[in-house]
Amino acid sequence: MPHVTGIGGVFFKAKGDEKALAAWYQDNLGIKLKPWGGAAFKWPEDTAEDKGSTAWTIAKNDSDWFSPSESSFMINYRVDDMAGLIEKLGKAGVKILKGPESHENGKFAWIMDPDGNKIELWEPKIWDEKNKGG
Repeated sequence: MPHVTGIGGVFFKAKGDEKALAAWYQDNLGIKLKPWGGAAFKWPEDTAEDKGSTAWTIAKNDSDWFSPSESSFMINYRVDDMAGLIEKLGKAGVKILKGPESHENGKFAWIMDPDGNKIELWEPKIWDEKNKGG
């Protein structure tokens, strides 16, 4: 049976200057922009132990998961070095809303972009004896 095999892209409108918002993502999260203005993430470039996966979830209408953002979406970005990225974001004046915190499938932290969209950062880990300590 034909079926969806993954997330092919994430698209959202900027509230103001789309080039300035794209530059914020490039400067603060290290997203390498292509000449056409977006980015292409390729799984072979991901060095995480899980070899790559993408979560897909629908939240309840009254969920506060995305708060304080008023957006109806939140993007989870995989990162390769949570501690290093948190340090970089702090130096750039980006407020960490929560985290980093460890869960069974990795480390998580939450920030806001300049348009008020909540961003979830995730450093994936395989839940095994080696990673149970944090």
